[in-house]
Amino acid sequence: MDTDFLARATSLFIEYGAKSLTMDDVAREFGMSKRTLYQHYPTKENLLEAVLDFKLSDIIRKMERLDIEVQDAVERMFCREQKFDEMITSNKSVMIRQLLRYYPNIFEKHITKFAKSFTAVLVRNIERGREQGYYKTDFDAEFYANMFLQMVLSFDGTHFLQDKYPDRNHFNQQVMSFYLNAICNEKGRKKLNEITNNTI
Repeated sequence: MDTDFLARATSLFIEYGAKSLTMDDVAREFGMSKRTLYQHYPTKENLLEAVLDFKLSDIIRKMERLDIEVQDAVERMFCREQKFDEMITSNKSVMIRQLLRYYPNIFEKHITKFAKSFTAVLVRNIERGREQGYYKTDFDAEFYANMFLQMVLSFDGTHFLQDKYPDRNHFNQQVMSFYLNAICNEKGRKKLNEITNNTI
């Protein structure tokens, strides 16, 4: 199947959930027979694998493109990749929760691969921020990058956080503030304050 198919299939899984969406639903949405669909994806798990690989790779490509477009390291952290928000952080999306519950092995396989690429992007941002004089130099960049991703993903697996911060956007803002205040030096915090004051 081509990228258009995978893009549309991804949207369906995001909207309805990894468990809730059936192969019947997918075939019906695309106006194809189940037989044709099963020729390309013998099981629903095969389709989920293809969808996750497609979407997570697409997110990384867009993040890397933003790295080129936005040279200022602190400003770059505020440039959000909408599809990442849609799949990973949307309150309306049940895809991640259902993957964790019903397809943990598939989720673990792909999120591990994604985490390596995601943290590599953050490490490059840290290195650039240090060169620009915004970030501290006395911390392990890879460890902090991994911790940032863990915090972003923790919302879906930690009920007390959902109770305390039911609005996902507010939760994400707090995580971003926590992370940037941890890595920024005095110059970086001044830049951070300029950005946040201009976005209020």
